[in-house]
Amino acid sequence: MALEKNTGAPVAPPIETVEQLEEILSRPTPGVVADLARLEGDLVILGCGGKIGPTLARMARRALDEAGSKCAVIGVDLFPQPGPRQALEAVGVRTVACDLLDRDQVMALPDAGNIIFMAGTKFGSTGAEAFTWAMNAYMPGVVADRYRGARTVVFSTGCVYPLVPVTSGGATEELPPDPIGEYSQSTLGRERVFEHFSRTFGTPTTIFRLNYAVELRYGVLLDVAQKVNSGIPIDLTMGAANVIWQGDASAAALRCLGVAQSPPMVLNVTGPETFSIRAVACRFGDLLGREPLFEGKPAKTALLSNASKAHGLFGYPTVPLDTILQWVAHWVKIEGPTLNKPTHYETRDGKF
Repeated sequence: MALEKNTGAPVAPPIETVEQLEEILSRPTPGVVADLARLEGDLVILGCGGKIGPTLARMARRALDEAGSKCAVIGVDLFPQPGPRQALEAVGVRTVACDLLDRDQVMALPDAGNIIFMAGTKFGSTGAEAFTWAMNAYMPGVVADRYRGARTVVFSTGCVYPLVPVTSGGATEELPPDPIGEYSQSTLGRERVFEHFSRTFGTPTTIFRLNYAVELRYGVLLDVAQKVNSGIPIDLTMGAANVIWQGDASAAALRCLGVAQSPPMVLNVTGPETFSIRAVACRFGDLLGREPLFEGKPAKTALLSNASKAHGLFGYPTVPLDTILQWVAHWVKIEGPTLNKPTHYETRDGKF
């Protein structure tokens, strides 16, 4: 589980700009191109304006173009600011502004044979529990009703699992959900609602339990690197984690359209490693020339997922952990822009 000092590992070419980062994040793998070449009908991505949605939509458009497909990619979100919507339109993604809590607006959305559902809320859920449940459990029913029968991938989270022993290899899909806190409970509600519509109407569905996607502007690794760089003590209580490069997560999500079934297929999606937070912080210390500071003692349990099932279907992620660590460290060094949204990966009580 530890990362040894990596003196002999290849040095990853650094990422210097947001444009370069977004090109890499949206670059489709050959598997994505091959799978989307077989797509029947247009693809609607709901919640397209979030952290992952824009580059996932762009990846889908690039893959369909490479495959010579004329299927449309349609991004749906509130789009309160024009910039993200214009950027998607510029790369060939059609956009539709929609309040997904408004049933009439949802029912007026374009028809499509394929759906990726990414909408929901997490941060700020404590103190806004009613809105959290509306977004994460009521609204999925409206969408599932609108798109009965369409091949559907539902973004969910590893937070539906209980904390498991660090030495366990992570929760598998066979472990019964036991979510901690109202946010996690509401995400299980999302899954159950989509499962109901899948079983009732035969909607082919994949439940996509992601834990955690990272890139240079956001994620567990950025949180740790920033603390190392700033001399802020790192709480070791949640002493281990899994991550996956966001581009690999997007590729897996698109390929999950091809394995959707009724009742739903459930897939954990993350990287193959269980790594220690201390070891990653020490690696960042080496890369940044800083001495990491720590507090607390690692607990015997953590929020961990085992993604062996997904790796068997799609192969291992294309970007290895140490490459991501090198990229993140360089981004911190050059003071690259971030989303300024800490992940709160340290949370053990489910309160986000």
